[in-house]
Amino acid sequence: MKYLRDRGPKALFTFVAIGLVSGFMSGLFGVGGGTVIVPLLVGIALFSQKLASGTSGASIIITASIGVITYALHGEVDWIAGVLLAIGGIIGAQLGAHLLHVIRENIVRWIFIVFLACMVVMMFIVVPERGATVDMHVGTALALVALGIVTGILSGLIGVGGGIIVVPAMMFLFGSNDLVAKGTSLLMMIPTTVSGAFRNARNKNIDFVAAGVVGLATLITTPLGVIVAAKLDPFTANILFAAFLLVIGVQMTIKALRGRRK
Repeated sequence: MKYLRDRGPKALFTFVAIGLVSGFMSGLFGVGGGTVIVPLLVGIALFSQKLASGTSGASIIITASIGVITYALHGEVDWIAGVLLAIGGIIGAQLGAHLLHVIRENIVRWIFIVFLACMVVMMFIVVPERGATVDMHVGTALALVALGIVTGILSGLIGVGGGIIVVPAMMFLFGSNDLVAKGTSLLMMIPTTVSGAFRNARNKNIDFVAAGVVGLATLITTPLGVIVAAKLDPFTANILFAAFLLVIGVQMTIKALRGRRK
């Protein structure tokens, strides 16, 4: 089966469309966009799962960078928290890659589904205040590194994006407002995705043309997503993020059920 990347202008149009959609989602929710890019590359562009994941990770470097810049221009990035999360994320990703050969993937997937369900419920109970910041001290710093490690492990085990975990955790565990949580989440992704991209490049799991086109397309819509996120009131933003988490949860549940049958 030939990949859509071999089909000329149609392929470029498809990659642009995927980038436009994922860029808006990244800016709006503070996620990398892999939850959108990977299934679209597999379903529409006929990429293999590994090639889609590697290509998505490479394109997210561009997406996360422009998202961080846009959120930073609005003063909505906690740089210290982002660095601490990134340190933990890099460590956790390596642990996750190791544990992949030790722990059954489906067990971790069900744990993650329960986590998502709890976060969806919390979205309707706790509404963050705009302007709230993380109270940084030694305990908070250690907790942020620990959150990064957990995020990295889950990313290495089941391929989930960091934003799905970091954004709600920063709001409910660290008292951050939703915009800072999203901007900081994108900051965390940059070094972790760069690290993953080098590994995937060595394994030839990146289509650089697709990654470049998707990434460049996100330059258009990622800032738009950030602007929309800033215009939404916190409760409406919570509802939309809860709906996004619900969609991810359903996808993960389907995979978990299929994995149990094997």
